[in-house]
Amino acid sequence: MKKITITALLVLMFFAVFSQENGNNISLIPIPVSMQTESGKFILTKNATIELTTNDADAKRVAGFLSKKLSVPTGYKIPVKVTNTITRTGGISLAIVQNTTLGNEGYKLIVNSNSVFLSANKPAGLFYGMQTLIQLLPKEIESKIIVNNKTWTIPSVTITDYPRFGWRALMFDVSRHFFTKNEVKTFIDNMVQYKYNLLHLHLTDDQGWRIEIKSLPNLTKVGAWRAKREGAWGNTKAPGPDEPKTYGGFYTQDDIKEIVQYAKDRFVNILPEVDVPAHSMAAVASYPELSCTPGTYAVNAGEEFQVWDRWC
Repeated sequence: MKKITITALLVLMFFAVFSQENGNNISLIPIPVSMQTESGKFILTKNATIELTTNDADAKRVAGFLSKKLSVPTGYKIPVKVTNTITRTGGISLAIVQNTTLGNEGYKLIVNSNSVFLSANKPAGLFYGMQTLIQLLPKEIESKIIVNNKTWTIPSVTITDYPRFGWRALMFDVSRHFFTKNEVKTFIDNMVQYKYNLLHLHLTDDQGWRIEIKSLPNLTKVGAWRAKREGAWGNTKAPGPDEPKTYGGFYTQDDIKEIVQYAKDRFVNILPEVDVPAHSMAAVASYPELSCTPGTYAVNAGEEFQVWDRWC
């Protein structure tokens, strides 16, 4: 029995290696609607260019994203050229076309030994096709520094892809634990790699109020901060009256505008969550007069958080 098991494992390993060497183990997230593989591969060289068939600002931004993404780890300077004629020889071509199958976010990607051709109805489709193209490259393409002595290959494929769901969302809870503006941007960068298009940004809850409201300054002066606690919630203790409330943070209105624009540039909409009237202890701690139960929230200096913090 043991010999049979070992033999079976060796056979599976052989087919896995054979599959890998012949490009049949292509894994993409999410799985595209249609993918055909062929023999051969495209090799990205230092002479490569990105050709673009439109002056559309969004499409030009996508081409710029792709140029930067490819240039950093390879060390190549890959220019973007706007042209009316696609050569499809030795480089990467992006085109806006009319294809009713693709919709607003779909794309078609054709890779052979001579060229890479990515087409879509809208710039959003080019952006999502770019994510697929990056996944087809060696994993070192994610490096933030130059990777030397690497052959940058893309397997020959024909992919047609479009989303099954128009709303593809992730939730980022910045209320219970604060994340900086740059960390939110990184989260957006990570989510678009897998073609998510909506960020549910959880901005307020009992544990913290994270968005500046200029007419109600205590929401962030008071409600954005609490005593630091680590470990399981059930094991935490209530804060002392004089314990500093230094754990937290908030986004200014300019920060929010910057995050919204950053997301928009990457075809992501932001759905803000502001919890009222439930889950509003941060707001009530900031403005105790909002409470419907007089005396529930102390108002003496150093005691504002005593009830609220117990639930953080």
